[in-house]
Amino acid sequence: MDLLARREHSRLELRRKLLARTHAEDLVDEVLDRLQQERILDEERFAEQFVSSRTGRGQGPAKIRAQLRKRGVGESLIDTALAEAECNWVALAAAARRKRFGAASPGAYRERARQARFLKSRGFEYGQIQAALDLEGDSD
Repeated sequence: MDLLARREHSRLELRRKLLARTHAEDLVDEVLDRLQQERILDEERFAEQFVSSRTGRGQGPAKIRAQLRKRGVGESLIDTALAEAECNWVALAAAARRKRFGAASPGAYRERARQARFLKSRGFEYGQIQAALDLEGDSD
């Protein structure tokens, strides 16, 4: 319970942490089932909070999706959480670009490519990156 008091966890995360403390795999699975039945452990709530947290850090949908997969969240829950995020991904990409590179628009091809690579590493998709860079170019 102490682990869940700090932050939400996915079932896989919590299972790994509990197995590191004990070797009773059957007991761990039984406890996790009970926590899910009582809605103390809720994958949907975890996914929603995770998406909210990561968008606050300026991460894009591809990176968030990969991190949720790594934590054992199902594809349908990931799709739902990202769809319900009500996030303007282009505006988020533009804000991440401004935070890293400043307000000046990317003029030269090399600079534009460098900024696009940065946004790609943050998990933004090609269309979002292009729109964000074009948006920044139009604001000058």
